[in-house]
Amino acid sequence: MTTLGAVAVTTATFLGMEFVAWFMHRFVLHGPLWFLHRSHHVRHPHRFERNDFFFLFYGSLSMLLIISGAESHDFRFWMGVGIASYGTLYFFVHDVLIHGRLRFWRKSRSTYLRALNMAHKMHHKTTGRDGSEEFGLLWVSPRYFRLALRRPAPTRVLKSSKAVS
Repeated sequence: MTTLGAVAVTTATFLGMEFVAWFMHRFVLHGPLWFLHRSHHVRHPHRFERNDFFFLFYGSLSMLLIISGAESHDFRFWMGVGIASYGTLYFFVHDVLIHGRLRFWRKSRSTYLRALNMAHKMHHKTTGRDGSEEFGLLWVSPRYFRLALRRPAPTRVLKSSKAVS
């Protein structure tokens, strides 16, 4: 496969994963697999939740595609790379930035990331299976951009060390 073909397949897969994620979240996770996804919508004292099993599914799918296409670096390999890339971004944006599961990235001054965070918080406003909105990860409704632009970005206050006299 040519370099251009590899980039095209990887990019198309990455972008397609946003639709797959939205569709699966809207109709499967808030549908028949709610018993697993519910753990993500309620507060709990555990470090992990049943919802984390979905990472295993997509990670396994990505790994299977990469391994099956590795010898010839055909489209399967690059589709696996696209899914893995989306999953990596999903982890950092959703789990680290939005839900704070790792504490190294707290707040952002980016209008896009703040709008994304607001949309996700709106999704979690309901703790039940029905009544949620905003099911995607990367695409954000324009109304949240307007909200993010109206609210000032958080300011970072640096603690000054007291001089020893």
